[in-house]
Amino acid sequence: MTPAHTPDLIDKHPVAKRRALRAIAIFEAIKGFAALIAIIGVLDLMHRDARHLAVELIGRFGLKPEGHYPSILLHYADLLPGANVHSLVILAVAYIALRFVEAYGLWQDWAWAEWLAALSGGLYIPFELIHFVHRTSFINAAVLLGNVLVVSLLAYQLWRRRGR
Repeated sequence: MTPAHTPDLIDKHPVAKRRALRAIAIFEAIKGFAALIAIIGVLDLMHRDARHLAVELIGRFGLKPEGHYPSILLHYADLLPGANVHSLVILAVAYIALRFVEAYGLWQDWAWAEWLAALSGGLYIPFELIHFVHRTSFINAAVLLGNVLVVSLLAYQLWRRRGR
């Protein structure tokens, strides 16, 4: 057997490949559920005084309203009443559907889902890198590294599929 035809580690361990794809699928499904919960929360806030709720939340946690994150919360609470709800719901439903379809396809080990996951994950990398450069932290580094690892794994899987 020539080196070019030597099976790699993932080909030797199809269970490892399946577990990796299923872990990514679960993560994508969790992102879809999180977006679903978020849009339900936003729709619920549309019928309430969002600024008042934000001020109460900031006070409950003993934060200063002029702090970075509390001021962001207050800013978006002020924008919420004027938001285009229909566009927001359409974008949220599209995002949620994309995440669930991607998760299902990865769970089934379908190549198109690997392409979709690699491309959608790869789109975030430049933004995560810029965010990491401007706000260096362990969490930002972990998010960037995790996304790079997932996209790299998926790209490698696609490259191996093509070689077969």
